[in-house]
Amino acid sequence: MAQHLKRIDLTRDFAAHREEYLEAIRQVCEETAFSGGKYADAFDRAFAEYVGAPYACGVNNGTSALHCAMLALGVGPGDEVIVPANTYIATAWGVSYTGATPVFADCTADTWELDPASVEERITERTKGIIGVHLYGQPFDFAAVEAVARRHRLFVVEDCAQAHGAKFEGRNVGTLGEMGCFSFYPGKNLYAFGEGGSVTCSRKEYYEHITRLKNQGCDVRYYHDEIGYNYRLEGLQGAVLSVSIRYLPEWTRRRQAIGERYLREIQNPRITMQGHPENTTPVFHLFVVTVPDHEDFLRYMEEADV
Repeated sequence: MAQHLKRIDLTRDFAAHREEYLEAIRQVCEETAFSGGKYADAFDRAFAEYVGAPYACGVNNGTSALHCAMLALGVGPGDEVIVPANTYIATAWGVSYTGATPVFADCTADTWELDPASVEERITERTKGIIGVHLYGQPFDFAAVEAVARRHRLFVVEDCAQAHGAKFEGRNVGTLGEMGCFSFYPGKNLYAFGEGGSVTCSRKEYYEHITRLKNQGCDVRYYHDEIGYNYRLEGLQGAVLSVSIRYLPEWTRRRQAIGERYLREIQNPRITMQGHPENTTPVFHLFVVTVPDHEDFLRYMEEADV
């Protein structure tokens, strides 16, 4: 297990930018701006600019981002939302927390992303929308999924938890659907020193609704207009993320260079790699392969000191 943990080493980034991180944390501590506040707000503005979205609303984690997006779109008991079967459980939790039902659609054999044909097969009179996941940093076929959604008058929300900076047909993920939901969990391409998340959108009413939801249902303090949640992004995490986002383009270019080299130079026919269509720009959050016998493959890698 210890060898597996070493595959994600966050100490290098901290060591490279130690003084900037410590100075950001010091400022928050001196102002005691811990829960939401100006440092969280400053990161929201920086992240919206990075993504290219009019609005970014920071929350406490990516699961909460999905939950808030579903609530802002009016999803609730009796509704169904289609999600890919090949995803992390948080995609389904965002639907389930509202009392709605996640309906699992199959994924394609080449990209391992949501299959538009499978989505269409699972639409019923209760279907409210679709969540597509840009899994491993590879954008799903948004154009094809959106075409299905448009025919049936459904929304499309992007789960961008692993795809900060990825592009579909030249557009940043997080700007394609009704909303984009991001995670800043440690180990993500852009990560907090703890937990964090964000919802990006182009409609002010979504932004305002999520801002209210994450703040105990308040627009005005102590006046609770609806059932709300304690989902605010911490000031410390906002400050840390504001440092990290300056270096995200550099980190992304490095990931892409490594991923592209793997694609070029791994020639073993027993190893199958994820497909990357030409109209997408992946960011290689993870470089995932499939093999006939994964346990044998892991043993081989460990014996080879990889």
